[in-house]
Amino acid sequence: MPSYTAPTRDLQFVLHDLLKISDSDIPGYADLDRDFTAAIIEEAGRLSSEVLAPLNAVGDREGCRLENGVVRTPTGFREAFDQLREGGWTALDCAEEYGGQGLPAIMRTATNEAFVSANMALNMYQGLTHGAYLAILHHGTEAQKAEWLPKLVSCEWTGTMNLTEPHCGTDLGLMRTKAEPQEDGSYRITGQKIFISAGEHDMADNIVHLVLAKIPGGPDGIKGVSLFIVPKFLPNEDGSLGDRNEVSCGKLEEKMGIHGNATCVMNYDGATGWLLGEAHKGMRAMFTMMNDARLGVGLQGLAQAEVAYQNALAYARDRLQGRDITGPANPEGPADPIIVHPDVRRSLMEQKSFVEGARAFGLWSTMLLDRAETMHDADAEGLISLLTPVIKGFFTDRGYEISTLAQQVYGGHGYIEEWGMSQYVRDARIAMIYEGANGIQALDLVGRKLAAQGGKPAMAFFELVKTFIKENEGDAELKAGYLDPLKAASKDLQAAMMYFMAEGTKNPQNALAGSYDFMTMMGHVCLGLMWAMMARAAKDALAAGASDEDFYRAKLATGRFYMARQLPATGMHLARITSGAEPVMALEAANF
Repeated sequence: MPSYTAPTRDLQFVLHDLLKISDSDIPGYADLDRDFTAAIIEEAGRLSSEVLAPLNAVGDREGCRLENGVVRTPTGFREAFDQLREGGWTALDCAEEYGGQGLPAIMRTATNEAFVSANMALNMYQGLTHGAYLAILHHGTEAQKAEWLPKLVSCEWTGTMNLTEPHCGTDLGLMRTKAEPQEDGSYRITGQKIFISAGEHDMADNIVHLVLAKIPGGPDGIKGVSLFIVPKFLPNEDGSLGDRNEVSCGKLEEKMGIHGNATCVMNYDGATGWLLGEAHKGMRAMFTMMNDARLGVGLQGLAQAEVAYQNALAYARDRLQGRDITGPANPEGPADPIIVHPDVRRSLMEQKSFVEGARAFGLWSTMLLDRAETMHDADAEGLISLLTPVIKGFFTDRGYEISTLAQQVYGGHGYIEEWGMSQYVRDARIAMIYEGANGIQALDLVGRKLAAQGGKPAMAFFELVKTFIKENEGDAELKAGYLDPLKAASKDLQAAMMYFMAEGTKNPQNALAGSYDFMTMMGHVCLGLMWAMMARAAKDALAAGASDEDFYRAKLATGRFYMARQLPATGMHLARITSGAEPVMALEAANF
């Protein structure tokens, strides 16, 4: 049976040694001192390891069941969800006026990592609800906020997002679900949606669906899409639940992973709904929810990699196999633990260097989000918009790869279900697909985000890298081990951008064919920047006489590994990009 322990020490390092959050000018950050954040993270870790993690395998084994129109969640899920609700975890960064605790989003990111590592399928119920909360908060009327948000904040009611239909996925302009206006200002919603996570379940009194549909007579394509609030039960004027709405779960999908989350086919048969935001501007409101979800899915990639790594590390320390080539490390035993072998070390270092670098980048990015939200900082908003497809795409690609590496450490036992590693691999796989498959994230990055605001956010990112290198190049150790590799990788990334500018205008396929490589390349540079920053923070802590020297020296060694063994991949991706579209498009479709 796999286990999980929240990485509390590393989270504290990132929040305070690296990001120095309590010194920040972002509203609410001054209250986030070490003792305060430690108390929250430690309690989230306790709940994760003692309550959520033991149910992970239960959810995988039992799955969800559709019985007479009601989805039954796995044994223990409702009781665990009650503890999340009662502890206020679902309301951590929500507005106080709607019952939230009003903490900065960075604390939600820090605690949610533990919840996702412990039980990804269960955490999705509250994760989607948070997205629905944000969509209504930013686009709803005051009356809608008052009616829906308090129950969503507390997770007495949960939320969903309904986009995909059987005949259309990414191309939402093809959708057929319609919304017919009624005299009382409501709409009748008719159509079918598929792949709806948490679309029906038995853990909340009501489910609030946010549904994309077209109002008859509106513009064609995506410009004619509107967003509607469509609850499972219609609320009465006093807030109590009234009649069942004409929305139902027609089927549960049988999936590769996340069995504990109900992935539903939802049927809308003239269901009552209310317009959220402006008519025919539904994608504007939905993107508020989708961007939150994409950052959350990126966190899923990191979180699954973390828990898989923890278990692979424990196995490598315990499993006896072979002898250390330099001499027995366990002379009293029949063999040495496999962690002595260089290739096992390589695998573990790839895992460790990714999860620690991604954790830092995820929290650093959430600071941008908090700055943009609370201070209306346009530069921060532009930068987090640029980085969102990188976080979603790169984190989930690497999260799946890292989970597979962790499984490999077990050898044949990794393929046996009782050890639990296959669940991490299977659960991690969906994160590369939903909320916009990673190929779409790459196209969004290269086709839209790089050129946004005349390229200002992209240039701001390069300036961040350049400034950090310049400010620290006087440190010879930092320069050789971290700054020089970061500078080389950043130059590769800039060269790829220049290629897109020169060749993409001649033939757009030259840019699009290299988009996936560019997204991966940028992800490596982002983590390279984090590792250089963490090295600076670790060196400063050692110079100040930190008591836990081993932690900081391990941080420096892990960073050197990333710079030496992972970051040079940018050169390969640049070579692929500059080969252009011809190798990719050479075959006619019929010749594949």
